Amino acid sequence: MARFGLSALRSLLGRGGNRTPWQPPEASWSRRFGLGWESPYTVRYSSNLDDGPDHGMPLGGFGAGCLGRSPSGAFNLWNLDGGEHWFGSIPDCQFALWERQGESVRAHALATAPDRDDTDPNRGTPLSAWQWYPASRPDRSTGTYAARYPLSWIHHEDVFRAGVLCEAFSPILPGDYQRTSYPVAVFRWQFSNPTDQPLELSLLLSWRNTVGWFTNTDATAEVHFRDDGSPEHNYAPAIGRGEGQRNRQVDQPGLSGVQLEGQSSLPLAEGEGQWCLALPDDLDGAQVMRCSRWDPSGDGGELWTPFAADGRIPDSDNDRASRSGEQASAAIAVKFTLPPGANREIPLVISWDLPVTAFASGSSALRRYTDFFGSSGCNAAAIAAEALRDWRQWREQIEAWQQPVLARTQLPEPLRMALFNELYDLCSGGSLWTAASPADPHGRFGVLECLDYAWYESLDVRLYGSLALLQLWPELDKAVLRSFARAIPAADASQRPIGWYFTQGRGRVEADRKVAGATPHDLGAPNERPFDATNYTAYQDCNLWKDLASDYVLQVWRTFRLAPTGEDLRFLAECWPAAVQALEYLKRFDVNNDGLPDNGGAPDQTFDDWPLKGVSAYCGALWIAALEAALAMAQRLQLDLGLDTAVEQRRFGAWLEQSRTNFDDLLWNGEYYQIDAESGTPVVMADQLCGDFYARLLGLPPVVSEARALSTLKAVKEACFERFESGRLGVANGLRRDGTPLDPDGTHPLEVWTGINFGLASYYRLMGETKTALAICSAVVEQVYSGGLQFRTPEAITAVNTFRACHYLRAMAIWGLWATDTAWERIPGVVER
Repeated sequence: MARFGLSALRSLLGRGGNRTPWQPPEASWSRRFGLGWESPYTVRYSSNLDDGPDHGMPLGGFGAGCLGRSPSGAFNLWNLDGGEHWFGSIPDCQFALWERQGESVRAHALATAPDRDDTDPNRGTPLSAWQWYPASRPDRSTGTYAARYPLSWIHHEDVFRAGVLCEAFSPILPGDYQRTSYPVAVFRWQFSNPTDQPLELSLLLSWRNTVGWFTNTDATAEVHFRDDGSPEHNYAPAIGRGEGQRNRQVDQPGLSGVQLEGQSSLPLAEGEGQWCLALPDDLDGAQVMRCSRWDPSGDGGELWTPFAADGRIPDSDNDRASRSGEQASAAIAVKFTLPPGANREIPLVISWDLPVTAFASGSSALRRYTDFFGSSGCNAAAIAAEALRDWRQWREQIEAWQQPVLARTQLPEPLRMALFNELYDLCSGGSLWTAASPADPHGRFGVLECLDYAWYESLDVRLYGSLALLQLWPELDKAVLRSFARAIPAADASQRPIGWYFTQGRGRVEADRKVAGATPHDLGAPNERPFDATNYTAYQDCNLWKDLASDYVLQVWRTFRLAPTGEDLRFLAECWPAAVQALEYLKRFDVNNDGLPDNGGAPDQTFDDWPLKGVSAYCGALWIAALEAALAMAQRLQLDLGLDTAVEQRRFGAWLEQSRTNFDDLLWNGEYYQIDAESGTPVVMADQLCGDFYARLLGLPPVVSEARALSTLKAVKEACFERFESGRLGVANGLRRDGTPLDPDGTHPLEVWTGINFGLASYYRLMGETKTALAICSAVVEQVYSGGLQFRTPEAITAVNTFRACHYLRAMAIWGLWATDTAWERIPGVVER
């Protein structure tokens, strides 16, 4: 673990002689503050997103929009518009600390020096009057960043005489469908004086008014195709638009703060609302100062000069509205004296109330947190007040739900770290969580496949990635599957060009967007009408995919049987008609009536750049497992609810018997299963028995015998793991039996897919191959967290240090390892709350 610093950094707390070294908390990812990266992974396709490695943990509730503070201290992640992404430094959004002891005075903004202000990148060096915090070097540490989602820490050392630690978090609480939606970040500052003289300290937070920025100014959101064939819509947020913004002081029971506002429409538009910076109103022995307005477009001296001299900021309550071209920042500070040997804790909260998220023209939704704070966009202070009142309780609840994972020392520490930190995607992966309705009592929910493939809840991807949501927020998992149940019967005959054919030089091939009965690939995109306009992706014709119907049926039965809150027959009954229709539609592709759907020769499954022909191991095994699940569903609905499912039971039973008879006959080669029956492709496909894994995971009859499953897993381990880069990267998708590539220039076969690897590891663990399971997971986690991919885990990495499709949903499949290693041990709070 030392390679990515989980426990390796042991630095002294400040300057004051012999002190106990500060250690990053157990199972956290850590890195020296501001230390550069020598050779991080870089993007495989130039058109794909690559923000660079300076990524930290996101802050904010699911679907509420989020911000992120990086290991260099910068606030640089601003995913505040539902489903959209903006990454850039706003230097005046920052903490600073002033310290005086006798004649010695020092002040630093608590981030390394920014190269530019990304709201106006042509302006030159920003805030030149400010003194920035020194970055760590290989021979000197100035601090440590650590994260164990939803907790992060920045420890400062060897700069101030005081001991300085900032812990940041949002109330991400499994089973809590209220607080997990809150748009709030808590910063718990801890100061200590290890010297024999008093220390004067002043903590400052400055913040730009960004109200009105995070909405797409391109009303058409024009779609074009990238160089990899995937569709992308244009996103042009209103960054830097300041007209009508105003800031003012705010006081109410429990807080003293500054509120940042902007222009408001009737009804309220996307991006409109408030921000609030708040301190408790009962800080004994401390002076709270508030500056409602200062100009961040200059050198920053108007705020920094008095702060650096005496720890003070100009006191103002100027709430005039900004004119066009103006920028307005606000600041809050707290000054106090720390006696020798003393400690002090100060909570500071940032909250935002941006209640509307908009989609296609005229289409929008209210965010989930508005069920508890209203939709006026005037409740940032109320959110902050609750945070200041309850943050200690939230912190205790986070500690409680994380404890079983921390205590599972049978799992290596890096894997326990990744179990926590891969959950980041539920926050910053473009998540959408709407207000509740009678049909959706917990709201509607979705996470993007990734920021490059910006459509919600790709069903083939969430087959793996939703294992986290199932175990921690099962009602949200049900909400997603209900949305698919509504979408399966729908049709949309709109013609769209299929991107894959362009990449093959085959010209324009069009297809219906959605055929009735076909299981949709996804629940739509943020630039259209998510949940209603499905099958957004047009890289392939998803009406022809051979895994989606099986994926849907397996997930419905999985969530019914294994949700920690118990079996929900109403949910099962709601999803049953769509499950029947989906399987009947898929059976149409059984062209030779052998019981098994046939792949068509163009990529038509989750490996959507990898053509399969005829019956395939991957889709065939999923089909058999799905038929077993459908039979189990039919039997439970008939026994427990009295539904007449006899016809479906006979039909699915006949298909199942025929499929089982032919699957092995067509594909078993004596050691493993051939990739398909007709292409003759001589590779070992790593994930060929995903269907058998799922059947066993759900307690259904296995797809294949145990002997053949173990033989297959042995071949996969040897060919795709041990003989591919000696196992250092993880499992490649498909190689010859001797570990060599069929095509050295291939795409999917030579990639290591993070989520597929976590799913495979879970299969190995389920089959008793624990050592292999841990080796696979450890290899992938090492690459992600030592390669600058933390909190933006990609779909794929390669042997030439490139990645594809960051912020990827499937990587949360690491929670399959938790399920198989602990026999589905429940996380505290999921049921109780």
